[in-house]
Amino acid sequence: MASVHVSALCLLALVVLAQGNSLESSFVVKAGTRFTPRSYASMLTVPNGEQFGLWTWPEMCPQNFFAVGFSLRVEPNQYGGDDTALNGIRLFCSQNGDRSYLYTVESNTGHFGEWTDTHWCPNGVLTSFQLRVEPHQGLFGDDTAANNIKFRCSSNPTLEGRGTSWGEYGHWSAECTNGGICGIETKMESYQGGLDDSSLNDVRFHCCSSPQ
Repeated sequence: MASVHVSALCLLALVVLAQGNSLESSFVVKAGTRFTPRSYASMLTVPNGEQFGLWTWPEMCPQNFFAVGFSLRVEPNQYGGDDTALNGIRLFCSQNGDRSYLYTVESNTGHFGEWTDTHWCPNGVLTSFQLRVEPHQGLFGDDTAANNIKFRCSSNPTLEGRGTSWGEYGHWSAECTNGGICGIETKMESYQGGLDDSSLNDVRFHCCSSPQ
């Protein structure tokens, strides 16, 4: 029985590795705001986003494309400097599970940090999320706001980003039904010019229905 368990784990590792390397052989295009007229069925939100900044523009995957993976823009611990933690979320959108041609959407992103490797659903699409947020630190504290994110795939796996560890995860959002996540809109605090930056404070995602 143990050997069967080990074999299953090895097979899963090979699948994850293959998905992680798939971007290298994919043609990736930035969608931007070209597809914002796409209609959507619902919006996913969570109650623990922070207060700073404004909601920025939405970006949508093309028609019949859905988010199958994501990458984060993260500033690491500044060890006494001004920390901003999570600065951006980039979704990778595919059609019918074909990841050879991908569109990316990210809405507005902060200035700090680098993009992490992409996390992929083994199969299926992203359907819900959970946000890790550090609450307001007071007048003289260092606010980081959003720090990390988890997504759940329609095939059931949960994917956690490589964000930072400040704050706590809140409740899961509702779940996309009959489809998946197809767009993103971020709440961003603009660059504060040497004052305390918190960058990304909140995010909401669009749900689109699968074609009949």
